[in-house]
Amino acid sequence: MNTTTPRKTRATGRPTLEEVARRAGVSTITASRALRGLSSVGPEYVARVKEAARELNYVANPAARALASARSEDVAVLIPSLSNNVFTDALEAIHTVLRPRGFEMLIGNSHYSPDAEDDLIRHYLASPPRGLIVTGFDRSEAARRLIADSGVPCVHMMELASANGVYCVGFSQTKAGEAVGEHLIARGCRRNAFVAAQLDVRMMQRGEGFWRVLHREGLYDADLQVLTPAPSSIQLGGELFRRLIERRPDVDGIFFGNDDLAQGALYEACRQGVRVPQQVAIVGFNDLAGSADSVPRLTTVRTPREQMGRMAAQLLLALIDNEPPAHPTIDLGFDLVVRESA
Repeated sequence: MNTTTPRKTRATGRPTLEEVARRAGVSTITASRALRGLSSVGPEYVARVKEAARELNYVANPAARALASARSEDVAVLIPSLSNNVFTDALEAIHTVLRPRGFEMLIGNSHYSPDAEDDLIRHYLASPPRGLIVTGFDRSEAARRLIADSGVPCVHMMELASANGVYCVGFSQTKAGEAVGEHLIARGCRRNAFVAAQLDVRMMQRGEGFWRVLHREGLYDADLQVLTPAPSSIQLGGELFRRLIERRPDVDGIFFGNDDLAQGALYEACRQGVRVPQQVAIVGFNDLAGSADSVPRLTTVRTPREQMGRMAAQLLLALIDNEPPAHPTIDLGFDLVVRESA
């Protein structure tokens, strides 16, 4: 008879955390902390606990753990897209901060739909997480009330606001758009276009800043804009560039609202024999992978995505620990990276 077969719980038939702790020769709380990856547990104990868990085929029960501790160990993070590196870079950074504290991320993808985000907020707040990180401020009044009434600490990222009880980490999208407009005008561009897709509020804030500068200098031309709600992509950038050049061959400066659009425009310009920047200067946004290696190398606005994710998570942890920060609004700024395309 095999006397090493682990005893199972009567309710579920699964090994328990207590059994893992006994096999590892540690307390139950040490076993729990070791399996959650907390830095307060020594590496030798972590190794023993994980080995015991493997031998017993132990799988943690998050619901039971939350009930036992009377609090959740989850942090919900709401983003509009999982296919955009802007948000996945921020998610990776958030994870690196939350994981050592034993928190797990619940990732909600709204697909740029306000209704979908409302549903996600209701779903997560039904069993409240320890904290909430949301993208920007563009949501329904009902969703804002749900967050405010929940008592769950909340941090906004990607945008800035100054209001009592609001905590945010980001930069001014409008000022970034202004910086692009000023750069194109300074290099002599007089017929400047704004080309944008996936027309979320941050994209339009960039456009507003850009247009503001053109208006100020008497260079605004309503015909020099191409806007579409279609998802942003390299292929779409090429199509929009071609459409603009056919309609307005005199355009000499273009601000693309995202780097993938600008990268597609560079490809299409090469196919059509349009010289960049001699005939038309091109500027992107976000400094995505490939922009520094394109031909010509893309001038763009570098956004602090990783830093934003880290600081949003750190700000949230301070709120969870009942240590409200001295500066609830953190402006990380942006960098205009001037390369060969403009």
